[in-house]
Amino acid sequence: MKRKLVVAGCLAGCSAVAQADSNVTLYGDIDQYIGYIHSSSGNSVTGLNDGGILRSRLGLRGVEDLGSGYQTKFTLEQGLSANTGAAADSSRLFDRQAWIGMNTPVGEFRIGRQNTIIFFIGGAIDYTERTTYGSVINTFGVPSRYDNDISYKSPRITGFQADAHYALTETAGESVGTRGVYQLGLDYTNGPYRAGYAGLWAKPAANATYSQMVVYHNVYADYDYGHGKLYFAYVRSNNVTASASGNTAAAILNNVSIPNNAFPGTNASVQRMFNIYQVSADYRINPQLRIGALYGVIKDSSGGNAGAQGGNVGAYYDLSKRTTLYGFGNYMKNDANAGFRFSGSAGPTANLTGADINGKSLVGLQAGILHRF
Repeated sequence: MKRKLVVAGCLAGCSAVAQADSNVTLYGDIDQYIGYIHSSSGNSVTGLNDGGILRSRLGLRGVEDLGSGYQTKFTLEQGLSANTGAAADSSRLFDRQAWIGMNTPVGEFRIGRQNTIIFFIGGAIDYTERTTYGSVINTFGVPSRYDNDISYKSPRITGFQADAHYALTETAGESVGTRGVYQLGLDYTNGPYRAGYAGLWAKPAANATYSQMVVYHNVYADYDYGHGKLYFAYVRSNNVTASASGNTAAAILNNVSIPNNAFPGTNASVQRMFNIYQVSADYRINPQLRIGALYGVIKDSSGGNAGAQGGNVGAYYDLSKRTTLYGFGNYMKNDANAGFRFSGSAGPTANLTGADINGKSLVGLQAGILHRF
């Protein structure tokens, strides 16, 4: 439950003061599920995990109305592993977001640690909103957020909205723009239709062994037919996933930041490009119950036989506006040289690795509860 706070201090000693013309909101969610994964190797694992739909988190967001269409805004957000009580990233106080910005008549400007455009448009990718257990695109890996990020988002004009980000490397001797993480996005909505593009580019060090940029291109389209939506998505990327284990575990540009938003260019896997195709649909049976299904293919375009294919069926049941019960059934078949495995908004702590993943088929069942406040 969101509460407008007029307080002098909260959240691990951080203070936030609310004035008459501003407000600060404490928000978050707790998402826990019991998960079972079985491999064609014969091994299985069962565990209590965090983040089947949303990573558990605690956050503060604030806005001050400055008048004439101007606002100051900020967000501070920390991920949690609710099954253990640990911070998602013990090296950071706010690992998910930490930014301040200005909303103006010509668009919104932000600076700080921010979610990527690719992460932000997840609701347009598939019925699971892409970061959910069973999404094949999520299984490959989604660039989620970066440090030292400067962004601009335009107002929506005749259905179009543009988005741009640049995350600095802050490296001595390099001029601004030489490296870093670049992002561009364009989203279009018109009645029941939505379509768009979100892309990311990052250059290696000047003396890199492999000079290829890390790229992530995402094209998407969906149609609201009244009782649900149809989703179509395509991804092309060489940022091999950190969600994998073994053959395809080689995150070149980390999906949640690396030192100075830069990578050394010493990993030969940057030369391997993947194409991911995914279709999805959902149907709302009644105001409380929604069901959906998804199918996707990961193609190794380098010819290394390191792709995969998989599917998902799921159901969401809303007990209230804040509490949702959910369940998923998942299947994934790895090619001979692939090691992809299921991932939710957070990677399962109870998971399979190595010989139980590489070249194997996986089946997963998950049942959980999500509460937002």
